[in-house]
Order: sequence, then structure tokens, then C-alpha cells
Amino acid sequence: MATSGNNSINAKLVLLGDMGAGKSSLVFRFVKGQFLEFQESTIGAAFFSQTLALNDATVKFEIWDTAGQERYHSLAPMYYRGAAAAIIVYDITSTESFERAKKWVQELQKQGNPNMVTALAGNKADLEDKRKVALEASALILGEIMYIFD
Repeated sequence: MATSGNNSINAKLVLLGDMGAGKSSLVFRFVKGQFLEFQESTIGAAFFSQTLALNDATVKFEIWDTAGQERYHSLAPMYYRGAAAAIIVYDITSTESFERAKKWVQELQKQGNPNMVTALAGNKADLEDKRKVALEASALILGEIMYIFD
């Protein structure tokens, strides 16, 4: 995280998770306030930025939305290197997506910035009737994760 004059902060944020977990949807909602029901798969990574006024500071988020396909996994360290924060996203209707989230947590604990703020986000809450991952399961992989959203 870089600070410049006038309480202006630049923060690199990376989203990691399985293909189809909804990473791009979360970013689109945050940056553009939009939800697209059908989203093309991200290839490699997509970059967004969003500036927020928080208390006495202005925070500019530099957001890297990474591809979830396994073939792009080797590129991920390039995006989470130097990140101030990471959000690991999983689909609450998919146990496979949740298992993959566990692997991302382990990878960040081993290779990520030790000062990185890490959050786990259970996505697709609108599909609660199809939930396969209990909220309690998220707490079991908490470890060094600072926040859990579900």
C-alpha cells in the first residue's frame, strides 16, 4: 500500500478463486454498481480501479481480477505479489469451489505478502436454497484470514 500527499492511499487488491465463483461479478458491482447475469470468463486477469473517500483519506484501489481456470494458475503470483489485500472468492453452491479456496489460502500463507489483509468471500448468496458449503466451514479455514464474508 502506497501513501502519497493529502492522505491519498493506493492499495493493490487481488481477487482469487475458482472459475465461476463470481470474482468478476463482485468487481463489477464494486466498481460500476452493475450486476451482469452472464459474464464471459476472464482470460489471464482484468484490471479495474475504484477510488473511495474513507474518513480523512482517499483510497484508490488497483484491483486485479484473476482468471479462475487452472491453466492460468501459474500467473497468479504475478498479480498477488505486492498486494495490500486479497479476497479469495468461492461459490457457496459448490464444494469444489470451496476446496479450491482452501488451496488459495494455503498458497497465500506460504508465498504471499505476510502483511497482506486476506478475506474469504462466499459468493452467490442469492442461491441460498442451493447452498452446499455451510458458513461454519468457512471458519474452519480461517487461519490467518482476517475477514469472512458470506
